[in-house]
Amino acid sequence: MLKFICYPKCTTCQKAKKWLDENKIEYELRDIKLDNPTLEELTEWYKKSGLPLKKFFNTSGLLYKSLELKDKLPTMTEEEMLNLLATDGMLVKRPLLIGQDFVLVGFKEAEWKEKTNP
Repeated sequence: MLKFICYPKCTTCQKAKKWLDENKIEYELRDIKLDNPTLEELTEWYKKSGLPLKKFFNTSGLLYKSLELKDKLPTMTEEEMLNLLATDGMLVKRPLLIGQDFVLVGFKEAEWKEKTNP
């Protein structure tokens, strides 16, 4: 079963959830604010996604801005970035859709359709 990791108040997450429901795709819902991804999960998802690690950061979030991560990320190691992401779910870009052999970060309908084949 797919894991759908989101922040329920986020409008993009609401759109993604509606899309999953309309396409009758089964998933396990997880609130990223209440159940923060662990370092192990983030490391696994990052490796599985094939994306640059900075794509996992919620760059429009208040926490990202208050920590001035735009300036700090380029000098951080992967390990430091993953440890930082594991400290607070609000730093992580969402929604995340995690399947057996893929990880999607953010909601792009065409990409989600291709991976879930509704």
